[in-house]
Amino acid sequence: MKIALTINGVLHELEVNPMRRLLDTLREEIGMTGTKEGCGEGECGACSVWIDGQVVNSCLVATGQVAGAELLTVEGLAEEGELVLLQRQFIEDGAAQCGICTPGMLLAAHDLLERNESPTRLEIREAIAGNLCRCTGYQRIVDAIEEVAVKRRSKQEKRHERV
Repeated sequence: MKIALTINGVLHELEVNPMRRLLDTLREEIGMTGTKEGCGEGECGACSVWIDGQVVNSCLVATGQVAGAELLTVEGLAEEGELVLLQRQFIEDGAAQCGICTPGMLLAAHDLLERNESPTRLEIREAIAGNLCRCTGYQRIVDAIEEVAVKRRSKQEKRHERV
């Protein structure tokens, strides 16, 4: 089946088995290996991608289901080849340990911060609840996301003061 989908702002036209997992299509056909396979059963969130504005486990989605969709993968978070604040904060706070959960955590955090610029720690924990981390115990991840929210608000406040 030939499908077209937009990934990180780039149109891709592919000849694929429509039942092939989106995770496999992203990694093997398109070469976007940032999306990780953790469990392959939709339990860990390592394979999370944003499909038409919703975080989805790509291991549970058939490629044929996303024909015409817009996807954002962890590679698409960077802007002009530079890591965005969220990615830099994960590094600075040591929130990325082994790296398996990091792409899914980043996308869950991105989704949360797109919807809520001032999340509480509880809201952050709820937003990442579908993502399993076996390294950090989540504290550093929550800290990093909270710090990004604080820095973004501070930056917005400074812009408003100048106007």
